Amino acid sequence: MPASRSSLHRRGLAVVAALPLLALAACGYGSKADENAADAQVAAGAKKIDGLDSVKIGYFGNLTHATALVGKQKGFFQKELGATRAAYQIFNAGPSEIEALNSGSIDIGWIGPSPAINGYTKSDGRSLRIIGGSASGGVKLVVDPKKIKSLKDVKGKRIATPQLGNTQDVAFLNWVAEQGWKVDAESGRGDVSVVRTDNKVTPDAYKSGSIDGAWVPEPTASKLVAEGAKVLLDESALWPDKKFVITNIVVSQKFLNEHLRAVEAVLKASVETNKWINANPDLAKAAANKQLGIDSGKELPADVLDPAWQSIQITDDPLAATLDTEAEHAVKAGLLENPKLAGIYDLAPLNKVLVAAGQRSVNDAGLGVK
Repeated sequence: MPASRSSLHRRGLAVVAALPLLALAACGYGSKADENAADAQVAAGAKKIDGLDSVKIGYFGNLTHATALVGKQKGFFQKELGATRAAYQIFNAGPSEIEALNSGSIDIGWIGPSPAINGYTKSDGRSLRIIGGSASGGVKLVVDPKKIKSLKDVKGKRIATPQLGNTQDVAFLNWVAEQGWKVDAESGRGDVSVVRTDNKVTPDAYKSGSIDGAWVPEPTASKLVAEGAKVLLDESALWPDKKFVITNIVVSQKFLNEHLRAVEAVLKASVETNKWINANPDLAKAAANKQLGIDSGKELPADVLDPAWQSIQITDDPLAATLDTEAEHAVKAGLLENPKLAGIYDLAPLNKVLVAAGQRSVNDAGLGVK
């Protein structure tokens, strides 16, 4: 049953609406269709699922979307979809992926928690469901060791986050508030200057001295370390069991209702991919980097890839309780007002796949569809 209508604060609405126009502009707002002919290859004699010619899958070209990168590179998704083509689109920003999901340009996507929350609340609980987990961790506060030697030294400094209202921005604003410091969420001005900077240009901003550090996901954090920065705090240290959601799997409710078998096939491929990644970390790291190279034209060097990969945990569990906490952080930061998240999860298809594979089911922290 859809969630009841959520009331977003006017400033929260402005933040959400502005996201595609702010730091996203520097990273090429929108998506790129994947025309790799190899993606169309299917096994001889395979049959289409639900009569579909294709299932359109979206993801970001970064390591926190390792399940999608590896699953694509190793053919896990195509294997489970049979003669139904696994078609891919690569995104640079959460809002653009949500727009693609709403318009039907993609059916299923790997995405961070804040865009999923925003997409669900803006549509009054009608646009999407979170149907699985993918990754935890991989976010760090990295700083210039000459200017910042301890956590208390962050006060008065210029710290970058990827974009206004995104997952890392919300996390940093919450951490700042817990230190007793004050920052205006919208302007970024206060006891700390929050500088919204696209991940692609953050290393250059650091080298030029225009920022003193950054609260960013991998591999940006490790790129900064390669430039001489120091990891001051790993966000996982702030969470119970050092786990928090960084990437989920979402599906449009229309596609879920009409093509459950196709959804289950993608989830089965995701579970198989995650199992392979965790059993073969070095091979998986190489596969993810190879796909990144195909997607972006350049693979990551070892001094960036290795520490970045090590800090990310691959998981089928969507870590629903941490998503609820992240929404609370956005409320405290003034970016959301009382989001209604009941019904955002539908984990029944995933749990069916997990049980069939002899694995334990996962829970929705009371936020599941009724």
